[in-house]
Amino acid sequence: MRTKRITAQDTGIYHCMSRTVNGQALFKLREMEVLRKMIHQVADFSGVEVLTYCLMNNHFHVLVRVCPEAQVSDSELMRRYRVLYAKPSLYQTASVSVMEQELRDGGAEADLIRQKLLTRMNDISAFMKTLKQRFSTWFNKTHERFGPLWADRFKSVLVEGKGNALQTMAAYIDLNPVRAGLVKDPKDYRFCGYAEAVSGQKKAQRALKFLTFGAYEASSNEALASYRELLFGKGSAAVEHAANIDREAAVRVLKKEQGVLPSAVLLRCRIRYFTEGAVLGSREFVQSHAEHWKRSTGRKHRYKPQNIPAEANASLTVLKNLRGSVYS
Repeated sequence: MRTKRITAQDTGIYHCMSRTVNGQALFKLREMEVLRKMIHQVADFSGVEVLTYCLMNNHFHVLVRVCPEAQVSDSELMRRYRVLYAKPSLYQTASVSVMEQELRDGGAEADLIRQKLLTRMNDISAFMKTLKQRFSTWFNKTHERFGPLWADRFKSVLVEGKGNALQTMAAYIDLNPVRAGLVKDPKDYRFCGYAEAVSGQKKAQRALKFLTFGAYEASSNEALASYRELLFGKGSAAVEHAANIDREAAVRVLKKEQGVLPSAVLLRCRIRYFTEGAVLGSREFVQSHAEHWKRSTGRKHRYKPQNIPAEANASLTVLKNLRGSVYS
């Protein structure tokens, strides 16, 4: 039986990750371009905000902000519907004009349309389901293949929507191509949110403002400078050290010497807590969501927040105490 996913009690920010079957490297430039476009399209339809993302050749990461909406007008429903279903398809046979007329006429049919669409919005599971299904359909048709594209369920971590936890998770996602040895600087990697922000993409810059300052009114240049400091540390020496860190040496310090590394260096290691820790944030944030999850599922086991070992900032805690190798 599947374990119920931990979700926010109100506005929630989630790091979601999904990998291809058997980790096959199936995505090249064309596939990544299509997947990037679909991420933004499905986010628009779902009413969620993409804060950052990263696409690799066999998996993808996305950090999204899900806010409950008090009310969505019929005109907004149809605008969102057109984003995904401009024309009738195998899975959505109704035309937009017919649906618009039924909404104007009102009655039971209009209520049913609203219910079906609204249940797919402002929900992290529905967002990921729609995204993965749409991309799988396109990929299998394009490559004349059959069968599943994605391995199992997607992984998700509920992230505290302010301060160190949010910024650290975003940086961890944007640094994926650096950890993979593809680039030394994520701004040079085509398929991540930070590179989009550096290139001047307005939505990406807006998201970066929220990540760094928790508000959208800040200057884009200030947000970029602050976030880059998070990625590389302070000062030119720190930038050089972080950019050239040997991952094996970093892991040795963490595992064998039980040392502490600066955040900019630590984030160049793969940290399982950031994909499998269930909840990431302050101790109070993690504890409150653990208690809420226990009440909603009827679980009796007591879950205690766990400090991330060897983390330079001791304020980060997670829900799950992972077994096996944490850093790689």
